[in-house]
Amino acid sequence: MAVPQGPRISRGVNPYRDGVQGQANEPITVAAYLDLARRMLDLPDLDWSLGRIWDRLEANAPRLAVIGGSPDHPAHVVDLRTGLLAAHRIWEDGGVPFGFSIPVMCDGTAQSNLGMCYSLQSRQVAAGMIINQMESHSYHGTFVIQGCDKTPLATVGALAHLDLTRQRRGDAPLCATFAPAHVLRGGVIPPDLRVEIEALAQRCRAGGQPAIARDLEEALKYILQCSSNVQFEGAFKRAIQAGLLEPERHKDLEKRLAVNTCHALGGVCAFSGTGNSSRFATAALGLVHPAVEMLTGPPAREEINAAVDALFGFIDDPAFSVANILAQNAANAIRVHSATGGSTNLVMHFVLAMIYAGFDFSLFDLDAIRRRTPVPDIFDYSLTQGRDVFALAEQCQAGLVRGLETIYFELDRNGVPLHLDAPTVSGGTWRQRLADPRGLAAEGVRDNPVILTKPRRATSGVDVLAGNWFESAVVKISGLPEAQLDEFDGQAALVLYYENEEAANAGLLNVNLLRDLRDQGVFPAEDLRAVSAFNRQAGQPQPGEALPPAELFDLMVREGLLKLAVVVSGQGPEAFGMPEMFTPMQHINANQELRRLASLISDGRYSGVTYGAAIGHVTPEAMNRGGILYLRTGDVLHLALRRRRIDLLDKAALRQGRAEPWAGDLAGERAELGRERLARILERRRLIAASNRLERVSDAARGVVPLEVAAEATKKYVDPAP
Repeated sequence: MAVPQGPRISRGVNPYRDGVQGQANEPITVAAYLDLARRMLDLPDLDWSLGRIWDRLEANAPRLAVIGGSPDHPAHVVDLRTGLLAAHRIWEDGGVPFGFSIPVMCDGTAQSNLGMCYSLQSRQVAAGMIINQMESHSYHGTFVIQGCDKTPLATVGALAHLDLTRQRRGDAPLCATFAPAHVLRGGVIPPDLRVEIEALAQRCRAGGQPAIARDLEEALKYILQCSSNVQFEGAFKRAIQAGLLEPERHKDLEKRLAVNTCHALGGVCAFSGTGNSSRFATAALGLVHPAVEMLTGPPAREEINAAVDALFGFIDDPAFSVANILAQNAANAIRVHSATGGSTNLVMHFVLAMIYAGFDFSLFDLDAIRRRTPVPDIFDYSLTQGRDVFALAEQCQAGLVRGLETIYFELDRNGVPLHLDAPTVSGGTWRQRLADPRGLAAEGVRDNPVILTKPRRATSGVDVLAGNWFESAVVKISGLPEAQLDEFDGQAALVLYYENEEAANAGLLNVNLLRDLRDQGVFPAEDLRAVSAFNRQAGQPQPGEALPPAELFDLMVREGLLKLAVVVSGQGPEAFGMPEMFTPMQHINANQELRRLASLISDGRYSGVTYGAAIGHVTPEAMNRGGILYLRTGDVLHLALRRRRIDLLDKAALRQGRAEPWAGDLAGERAELGRERLARILERRRLIAASNRLERVSDAARGVVPLEVAAEATKKYVDPAP
């Protein structure tokens, strides 16, 4: 069978032609890769002799790297097969395939250990490794097997950064196509295990612990996945404290949940966390071919062939380089992220990608794009009603909707400004892709649609907050239904302060937390009365002035008047690597009594939401002497979420019925407290390997990127949408 000649790269130098070492070293790696594809997958035996490989290298045929992840991550379980199929098609199309992988940490696994403190730092490591390998072996482009969480946007940023560097020195543009891992089917709790957990809930209710019983019953409503396992974990541990579950029985229940959680072929978890937000982001950026965008299983050969063939159609065209596709589609992707209720984490990853692409960009620029025209909520996602991302992938595979093309179409119908003439890796623009109406409209799904034509509400997305004690923070308003938001917006919340996540987890798992706060008199009676009076709606009866503090506390809990701002400090990038606060968030979510009362505030990161608000990415962080270093238990915060403010209140004024922001010098008046806490932060920081701490980086509002990269990001980004 004759091998097509295929395209040739016309720009820049060819180190394989102009130097002999690459021609001597690399042909055996190409041949070994293709030999493995033939043996494992029974693919056609083409002529990939060392001489033929040499000829293509000499002629400057496209040298394309297949970039995968590590097989110790569920999203990368089938990377070898996917990569071999891509490599074979690259050779069929006249190119030269290479393969390399980068370590990719599973954030779900890292939640359980100090590995989460390395998660954000791994973005920079991944970007650096990709640039190193692409430059060292002079690859023209790449087929990226996309996993989850922060790595996809780190890869986009790295490739865009390298693209700009190469074009600056006159080399060929760098082109790429992304193939996201398929969506992992959520697990199913075996019937006998479900019966046992229901029996435990009944035992908790009979044993005087109705809150634990309700939490177990709530957890049973969710698809089984690693995040729902954390819900069960919190309830199980509280049941042990209450003497209603034996420790050995606890481990048996956890084991049986665990082994039924993940499908054998892996994939990106079905919940709409950072993994699937990254899927939507790269697709919205135009970097994913529609054939591989929303799959329920590993990609078929024909699907991979479609993506590779399209890549060869523009491999030497600067209009389709990574940096240009990113620049043309960035505002589109920000709006899609908002409309789909995307992960809070992703706003930081977007900023990183834009800075790596040379733009002087921050959280505030992202927020300005989102707020230019309100972006409606058109994503009716639910883990308890059969509308997870796997269900959406099934709808796409059935031809009922077309994933991102449907989202673009519905946003355009709802008046959201989009740059429809932006290029994509299909080889055409969004306008060209939307020209075919088949399966395009969201109405194609009659039963349980995930994408909506009529928005659930007028606005969605991640809001940027400010206050009199911090510069910026973020909150995922889209995760809070209006009625739920009403329970917290405008309320005064008493601070419950924890210096770190370990302390927070221990406190939030205390089955007697609220009782202890009451009995120990943690909050002075006059402050309880002031908060109760402030949080009561006009016309509601006020409790008698003589009501004892303990009775007042219980009354406030029952009526939802006691609002708690659970502050978890010392978690920022430089302090502790900025880990996700998923575990304390879930401990609140899994406690139906506490979650009615609590919002969570941290200089750490978030993917999702608590029942209250999950407010994260606080800047300046505690390590940099931000206001979060100086707050303490008993302070009162005003949660003006719809006004995008959280202010520290003057307690003396609040006791007189006035909500006035505190006007004092927080750092000055609490300097000694700050010094003591900072010393503990610095000591705790030593738990992280010195080689992998985040240092010389920008703050959370500016992407947490290396200062050297940020210094070269000087271009102003202009939204190209009409």
